[in-house]
Amino acid sequence: MDIFPWRPIVHYGLHFAAPLLLAFLFFRKERRWTAYFVMIATMLIDLDHLLADPVYDPDRMSIGFHPLHSYVAIAVYAVLCLLPYEKLHWPWWLRAVGIGLVFHILTDWQDYALWGVG
Repeated sequence: MDIFPWRPIVHYGLHFAAPLLLAFLFFRKERRWTAYFVMIATMLIDLDHLLADPVYDPDRMSIGFHPLHSYVAIAVYAVLCLLPYEKLHWPWWLRAVGIGLVFHILTDWQDYALWGVG
């Protein structure tokens, strides 16, 4: 069986379904849907693909290639997940941004590394 037709299904399934699961697991009931939509909005980091030539290359590893997929950016996304927002009096949804961005990067990594492409 050819597994490559499943690649986009898994990729976009992770981009849309996993944030829903994460929102329901890690956020309070009254914030779940907002957290989900915040995490969906983090897919805007893919706008950095517009700076590449070609814009889309299914065999290119995004991580380390595009500016918002750089290792420095990924470190910032990880810090966003770990900050003590309550103590800092910062908005709670910044953690949802961090979680969404980190999971986006993990999804892009699995797309390249686990499907035997590249």
